[in-house]
Amino acid sequence: MGWFGVTGGPHDGDPSRLVVTVRRAGGGGTAGAGFVLGPDTVLTCAHVVNEALGRPLFDARPPQLEEIPVEVRGISTERYSARLLHWVAPRSRDGGEVRGTDQEWLGDLAVLRVDEPVGGGLPAIPDRADMSADQELSAWHGGGRPATLARLTVASLHDSLGYLDGTATGMAVGPGYSGGPLWCRRERAVVGLVVAHFMPPRDAATGLSLPHSPQHLIRRSWAIPWQRVRRELDAAGLPEALPPPSPDSEDPALFLLAEAVGDILYSPNERTESAKRLAQICGVGCGSDVTPPSPEEFALFLLTHPRALAAFSGMLRRDSPAAADRVLTAGSLSGTPRMLSPQEYAGLRKLLRVADRAVLARVPEAARAALPHVPAFPGGESLDVLLDRLEALPGDGHSANGRRRVPALLRVMEYVGALSPGPRRAELRLWADGVAQRLGIARAALGERRADAQAWGRSVRDRSARMRVLVQVTRAERGRHRLRIWCDEGAGPRQVSTDSLAAYSASDGAREVLRVLDSLTPPADDERPPLVEVLVDRASLDLPVDEWAAHDPGEIVPGVLGVEFPLVVHCPELLRRHGRFVSHWRSRWRRLDSGETLVVSEAMDPDALYARLVNQLDTVRVCVDVPPGPRDGIVQTCLALGIPVVVWDRGQDGASHLVRHMADVATPELPDGVRDYRANSRASPPEYPGRPVLAWADADRTVPRLHLTEPQESA
Repeated sequence: MGWFGVTGGPHDGDPSRLVVTVRRAGGGGTAGAGFVLGPDTVLTCAHVVNEALGRPLFDARPPQLEEIPVEVRGISTERYSARLLHWVAPRSRDGGEVRGTDQEWLGDLAVLRVDEPVGGGLPAIPDRADMSADQELSAWHGGGRPATLARLTVASLHDSLGYLDGTATGMAVGPGYSGGPLWCRRERAVVGLVVAHFMPPRDAATGLSLPHSPQHLIRRSWAIPWQRVRRELDAAGLPEALPPPSPDSEDPALFLLAEAVGDILYSPNERTESAKRLAQICGVGCGSDVTPPSPEEFALFLLTHPRALAAFSGMLRRDSPAAADRVLTAGSLSGTPRMLSPQEYAGLRKLLRVADRAVLARVPEAARAALPHVPAFPGGESLDVLLDRLEALPGDGHSANGRRRVPALLRVMEYVGALSPGPRRAELRLWADGVAQRLGIARAALGERRADAQAWGRSVRDRSARMRVLVQVTRAERGRHRLRIWCDEGAGPRQVSTDSLAAYSASDGAREVLRVLDSLTPPADDERPPLVEVLVDRASLDLPVDEWAAHDPGEIVPGVLGVEFPLVVHCPELLRRHGRFVSHWRSRWRRLDSGETLVVSEAMDPDALYARLVNQLDTVRVCVDVPPGPRDGIVQTCLALGIPVVVWDRGQDGASHLVRHMADVATPELPDGVRDYRANSRASPPEYPGRPVLAWADADRTVPRLHLTEPQESA
């Protein structure tokens, strides 16, 4: 194990202590089990998390800010709060929803980040090995009691799951075992996790268990093999959830760090004391008080524990700033070390745990404002994943005279502080000051970023997030459409539709959308009607959803969607088609109040339009005033290039009255301006002959990630 060892190896004498208990939120008992995956992470099943939060068992939506209580067994049993880090939703074999009658499924993994104490760390990370046929395994109930041991054998192994048969005596796998580790004594490793069990057959009419028959399936359960867990996490783009590999002996960072440690800690006594202190900070065991670790072993630890390098630089900063800079520079050649030390990271997590939920919901908005040129982060991220990605980014500020730039994470936290009440803002600034000092960042450099954040905060403080309803419209048979509907009161989309297969006429579709709108309770201090955002593919940009009316003989008013509510269209397919333009879209959106408007009044080749717009980041709005033939290509080119606001007249062949009329409406006011035009057009068609379409891509608000078969919640 080396001089730097992990404390408290529970699997050495009692592998039942590997079991992490996942509790139901609110103190409702045990939801299931899990096991320690990394220094501050736990792996369990997604359906166990759903059970813990009181959600439908196979809900595919990732939880957002909910806390999940877990109990971890080290020297003693400790209860911690955890939040979702990574989510691999349960899915059927054809990629759709898991039904209650399904006995097998795919996915179903959740990685939780545990709020462990500073310097404490979680108990030992168990070794992992591939599952193979005929292995003899042990499993325990999520409560972790040794008496719940179930002895199992891998009856057969398949690509995505392994079937397990239990012995005829002792405990049988049942409710509460899901997510728990499968321990193989021969391999001395965890080889997978329990997912589900097959219950004895029941009478179809009464639901009661049938009398026992030797022909019944007895004590059969199934599990996800460890090799499948690896593939699922890799396929989801989550390899960082797994422990980092040891650096190669030829790794330049390892050589430079070993050389630096040898120079900085030349005395063996000094190296011993520093190593003991570093081990304590990182929550790991240490070796002999007499024999120090070699410089190579010291450097190896700095490149395998993700926060050891930051902790070591903090130990050096006060007495030897040049030495701290040296180890940080050497460590930057490796992808393993994280920016924050264990204390800094725990301090940030503590500040975010007590932050207002409304502020936490706007962290992605703050990140986009603070880092306008960073490509979009993948959708569906939890707050912890976003923080991890930010921590790995370099600074995007200016660097002069070799000074260190302000890292992306610090800049974003300044913007989050700008959204926070006074005391919370002060705490975040004190935290950022400490990190910047440890990194050797000049106070003036951080002060510039703080001033940027204050200016941004003033511009958005009075701007509340408008309530909106998102409607995905896809074509079904002729004249009918399928709908998916989400509501967003400001904290992100939540799905409210349940039937993805029903096909609606225009009138029925309007009635369904109005039903959802009627169910909303707008804030008392916001008199604006909700925004209706229609999500379409590129072939449906001209679909007249704004003209859909809920014609019902029993109703007094017709209920025209685009007349009663500001209705815009959004085409994620085009916006995300070329990822290199996503940062342009975000930059343009930041200039929405002051950016330029381009009017295209004659047919233009899309290539010429591309050359004109590709680098004009001050162009935020394009009004297209050309006939329908060439208009489609112009509109789609604008959207693909990241123009956030595009206006055109769906029905006009010549010069459009609509475009002339909208020229007097400020860009941020266009959704309401277009609604007013539609109302006037219905009241007086000769004076308002246009049929306006407004494409509106708000970079500060999330949309669901859309799939052709089954839309899933994400940002």
